[in-house]
Amino acid sequence: MTVQRYQELAVVGAGSWGTALAVLLAPRFEHVRLWVYEADLAGRMAATRVNDVFLPDSRLPENVRVSTSFEEVLAGAQIVLGVMPSAHARRTYKAMLPFLDPAMLFVSATKGIENGTLLRMTQVVEEVAGARFAPRVGALSGPTFAKEVARGEPAAVAIASTDQRLASDVQAAFSGPSFRLYTNNDIVGVELGAALKNVIAIGAGICHGLGLGNNTMAALITRGLAEITRLAVAMGGRPKTLAGLAGLGDLVLTCTGALSRNRQLGTELAKGRKLDEILASMRMVAEGVETTTAAVDLARLHGVEMPITEQMYAIMRLGRPPREAIRELMERSLKGE
Repeated sequence: MTVQRYQELAVVGAGSWGTALAVLLAPRFEHVRLWVYEADLAGRMAATRVNDVFLPDSRLPENVRVSTSFEEVLAGAQIVLGVMPSAHARRTYKAMLPFLDPAMLFVSATKGIENGTLLRMTQVVEEVAGARFAPRVGALSGPTFAKEVARGEPAAVAIASTDQRLASDVQAAFSGPSFRLYTNNDIVGVELGAALKNVIAIGAGICHGLGLGNNTMAALITRGLAEITRLAVAMGGRPKTLAGLAGLGDLVLTCTGALSRNRQLGTELAKGRKLDEILASMRMVAEGVETTTAAVDLARLHGVEMPITEQMYAIMRLGRPPREAIRELMERSLKGE
C-alpha cells in the first residue's frame, strides 16, 4: 500500500496539547495552521511565537500560522487534528462544517466523552460532518504530557481507526525521531481508555493528597484498569487495547505524573476544597470531571460495575468525603479477582 505524502495540517485547539502537537509536527509538514479560540492570545502568539498561557516554554516554528478564523485554518488542509476540550467539541465542529472537505482526514486528539449523548469524540465528528458527507476519522491517544512532547522527549501513541488507510497514512505523516505511532483498529477501546483514565487519575490525586502510599496507588491503578476494561469490552472494545498505550500506558502516566491536571485536581479535593473552587482556579481543562458523569451513565446503560468511578462521582457531585469513599470501596462485598 502506497502511503500518501501530506503537506498541509490544521490543528484546531491551542491549549497545551494542541500547541505541543503543532510544535512537534511542524517539521513533518510544509504548512501548519493553528486555530486559537482566544483572540488576545492569538495576537500574542502571532507576535511572540509563544503560547504564554498554556505552553510558555516552547516556541512555535516559523511554518506554524496562528489564526482565529476557521476559514483560514482549514483552507487547503489535508489532515484536521482536533484538540479542543470535549465539552466544546460539537460546537466547534459545527462552526467548522462550512469549511470542511470530504477529502480531509480527521484525527481526534480530544480525550473525553460527550455528556448527554454519551458519544465518543470520533462519533461527534461523524455526526456533525455527516450532515454534508461521511468523514474519514481516527483517534490519537497515548501516554503524553504536552510539555515533554514539545521538548522533543521520546513518546509513543496509538492512531486508531477502522479505516486502515487513514491509520497508516497518519502513522507515516506524524511519526518522527521523538514521536512513534502504532496503528490500532479498535477505536472504541482507544477512545474509552483515553477518556476514562482521567477519572481514575482524579482518584490517584485524592490518594496522594491524603498522604497514602505506593500500595494504595498500585491497587487503584490495577482495579481502575479492570473497570475501564469491563466497560470498553461491553461497548465493543478489546481487552488487549486496554493493556496498551491508550489504556494502561496513559493510565499509569496520568495517575503518577505530577503534570497531570486530573491528578492535581484530585489532590486539591483531598485537601477539602470544593470542586467549583478548584475548577475556577484552573486555566486548563481537567477532562475527568465531566467524563466521570458520562462514565457513570455509560456503566448503568451497559450494566457494568465501576465502583471507583462511582465513588469519584460521589465525591465531586454529591460531596462525599474522600476517606468515606475509600472506606466504602474497601468494605464492598468480597469476591474473586
